[in-house]
Amino acid sequence: MAEVATFAMSDQLLVVIDPAARRTDGESVRIAKDVLSAGAATKVCLPDDPDEFARALTRRGSRRPVVIGDDRALTRAVTLLHRQRELAECVLSVVPVGAALSLAESLGVPTGAVAAARAVLDGVERRLDLLVDDSDGVVLGGLRIPPIRDPAAPDGATAVGAGAGRPWLRTCQSLVRTLVPARGASPTASGPSRLRVEVDGATLVDLDQPVEAVSVAPGADGVAEVEVRPLSVGAEATPLLAAGRTVTVSGAHFRYRADTEVSGPVRTRTWVVREGAWGLTVPSSS
Repeated sequence: MAEVATFAMSDQLLVVIDPAARRTDGESVRIAKDVLSAGAATKVCLPDDPDEFARALTRRGSRRPVVIGDDRALTRAVTLLHRQRELAECVLSVVPVGAALSLAESLGVPTGAVAAARAVLDGVERRLDLLVDDSDGVVLGGLRIPPIRDPAAPDGATAVGAGAGRPWLRTCQSLVRTLVPARGASPTASGPSRLRVEVDGATLVDLDQPVEAVSVAPGADGVAEVEVRPLSVGAEATPLLAAGRTVTVSGAHFRYRADTEVSGPVRTRTWVVREGAWGLTVPSSS
């Protein structure tokens, strides 16, 4: 993760404020906008939905994009720029605002509005590796099979926002889960799976070994770090570890959580590391 550039105070910024951030913490949004406006020429966009969010980034021109929002907004921006094949030439900045900020924090971005906004103005570009899958999806921080529960979701739901602010809906959802028995063969169920995991063409675990979990994350120097936890009986099994540039998981239908989103079910998926594929602004001292 190399830091390669600083930014001039004369930079022009396109500040895209995610609608969820405005609803969740309008005060932090206002503070971040004031700090950015005081330090650089800014154009502020207030998209109401993902389509408007995408159009704002697409029409940024020569302005440096700054996203005010949570991890989902950051992932959405990186995905969009990747699919437009503009990610390599674009340095992205984020001011984390919202309920889910752990991804941005793990990448070195301050989670306070003032500190993050100052990093946008005075920070450096850090080049980061990216995982790209065979459906053109991206992974910034890591993926896991099966998906873990989202701590920001009510009642441990996977989809954030389901039933938020509506206690009556959460009550109904709990009642449905009580009355409808779980199907052991459901591809959404978490539990032991039979998967083949290959790293750079070598099999790390095969279908004859049930596994509890598989995790993959961008590592260093253009490789992915892979951990497979075999199903244990009695004493905890030793995790299987590997590193490589290409990771393929196949077997029974499975779902996986990549950063903020759950995808699948799929029978096979391959991720390839793109070294230094994107740039993120971080404080110069980080």
